[in-house]
Amino acid sequence: MTNQEIPNLTAFDDAALDQAFAAVEAEARAAASTLTDESSVEAFRLQWLGRKQGRLTEISARWLKSAPPEAKKSLGLRFNALKDVVEGLLSQAAGSGPTDAALAAEIIDITLPGTRRLTGAEHPITRTLNEITRVFAALGYSVGVGPEVETDFYNFESMNFPPGHPARDTQDTLVVANQERRPLRDRLLLRTHTSPVQMRTMESQPPPVRLIIPGKVHRNDAQDATHSPIFHQVEGLCVDANITFSDLKGTLDHAMKALFGSAVKTRFFPSFFPFTEPSADVQISCIFCGGKGCRKCKNSGWIELLGCGMVDPAVFVFAAEKQPAYDPKKVSGFAFGMGVERIAMMKYGISEIGQFYAGDMRFLGQFV
Repeated sequence: MTNQEIPNLTAFDDAALDQAFAAVEAEARAAASTLTDESSVEAFRLQWLGRKQGRLTEISARWLKSAPPEAKKSLGLRFNALKDVVEGLLSQAAGSGPTDAALAAEIIDITLPGTRRLTGAEHPITRTLNEITRVFAALGYSVGVGPEVETDFYNFESMNFPPGHPARDTQDTLVVANQERRPLRDRLLLRTHTSPVQMRTMESQPPPVRLIIPGKVHRNDAQDATHSPIFHQVEGLCVDANITFSDLKGTLDHAMKALFGSAVKTRFFPSFFPFTEPSADVQISCIFCGGKGCRKCKNSGWIELLGCGMVDPAVFVFAAEKQPAYDPKKVSGFAFGMGVERIAMMKYGISEIGQFYAGDMRFLGQFV
């Protein structure tokens, strides 16, 4: 018998089968004795155990399939024994060669400490957003969300920014291209504040409303130490019967103390916003010098932090088109808005707003 052919069996008695399988086993042992390296071991494996052209596959095809039914069991037992011998020869040849050194090099010392997975942490902007949200949630405010791509109507017109109003120019709006054929109120833009959610909420539910709106906004601002074309705001809205400016002052004074400490004081200065009347800017006593005056507060002892005011009756008129309950003669309310990055920069002593967005792990690692 040679490596090139497997003869057909003409007899299937025990003596004939023993002789045929002994010859094949001897051939396998002779071939295994000549193996010297990994390539010859692989060639032996393919020659004997290959699924398509291996010699054991050929024996199975020629001998097992052609055997009479009464001989199949006896022949199958001898075939399995031959297969065990060939696999043993292969394992012995592989274990005695260079593979031993390769396996030794892969030994793992299970007593060594494992790789420690780094602990994640909230981004400082997310942490500040969540902190502000918790403060107002404790006062009974719910959280509102809305689309970042808005229509001119919700972003400007319903917030009492009529076409041509000079306050539109201060928003530095990023608009979606190719909107010229649409009516102005239907043109799409990236929202410049989260105020559109106030109108969407009033249109969908009657008063009373107590709502804060944390979210991302976009303006065409040049990047510098304190400005970014993308930033975050938290706006608030409270609408009910007999809401007064005193309610607004008390709410914001409590919120500032919750965020910056009970020693913080607040004061209000007249200002202007199209959607509130009267309007005010809110300052807090400097958290760095305690109001004594320092470089951070430009030696004034105060830091301007947010804007607010009583909701303009014109805004209620827009809401009343879909929710008649917002009759400006029957309800009143206040609104406020604050920049999240500005508060985060104050709380964590960050001087460059761009650090929030740079993705520098050395910077973010400080907040773990």
